[in-house]
Amino acid sequence: MIIRIKKIDGAREMDIKNLNTFILVAELNSFTKAAEKLGYSQSTISFQIKQLEQELNSQLFERINHTVALTEKGREVLKYAHQIRKLTQELETSMREAKDVKGHVRLAMADSLCNSLFDEGFADFRAKYPGIMLNIIAAGTEEMFRLINHNEADVILTLDNHVYNTEYVIVREERVKVHFVAAADSPLAAKEKISVRELLHQPFILTEKGMSYRRLMDEKLAEMSLEIQPVLEIGSADLICSLVEQGVGISFLPDYVTERKVREGRVIRLDAEDFEVEVWKQLLYHRDKWVSPQMDSVMRYCVEREFTGGADTSCGE
Repeated sequence: MIIRIKKIDGAREMDIKNLNTFILVAELNSFTKAAEKLGYSQSTISFQIKQLEQELNSQLFERINHTVALTEKGREVLKYAHQIRKLTQELETSMREAKDVKGHVRLAMADSLCNSLFDEGFADFRAKYPGIMLNIIAAGTEEMFRLINHNEADVILTLDNHVYNTEYVIVREERVKVHFVAAADSPLAAKEKISVRELLHQPFILTEKGMSYRRLMDEKLAEMSLEIQPVLEIGSADLICSLVEQGVGISFLPDYVTERKVREGRVIRLDAEDFEVEVWKQLLYHRDKWVSPQMDSVMRYCVEREFTGGADTSCGE
């Protein structure tokens, strides 16, 4: 769809294609990378940006030593460009079927969320959006934000501290409960309350040090001058849960990981006294990122699968 915006004074029409190019150059901070992404020559990209600058009678980029950066006016235009592009895309999306939505989406997420996101329901998503190619990047929180800040991921699904930062758009968020867990036949099952110090005498199986809820647990323990020395550190939360069920050790896991085994009576959650760790699940993207139809579709799927009341949501806002 080709859209041109006519200025009120009638002097010139603005091609939406130039705005799209402007957004990409701003995201990548490079004319060369934008040209490669769009399949244009660098001279074509330069011409489109120059044409847009002439239409707006403003310099949008500073060009210094082969690098580009938005001017103050450029940052202002970028906000409007995203709004125009979003409205344009909504118009296009409303005029075509879901099966016509095509493209790649890069989703970076906590490894422990992969099973709950894709175990059930993904077949329906694929049937609805056969043209979407999804690239999942399992990463820690710090790496996720590096990826999104360098435009190496489109959207991230974190499991960590609550993020308060105007650089990112929070699509949906909710607090996640985390508990110490043990096998159902463990002697610990008979205790209504148990102290953390008492738990430290048990063999622990934990995720890698520094990973999301493990790091938050370690920080809480450090405040109490305590530390856990696990007998096994491994990345798979589901495997840890299975080992706990077998009685190999106890662990500290999010409730969504242990939900099924707790419901079936194979694993129990331990009520540790005076020990609470606040963990949040958040779906975010960078505020300068244009939400494409395929990205919007993936975010809606994530919200529906991962968040309470997820079906009633609007993602690309």
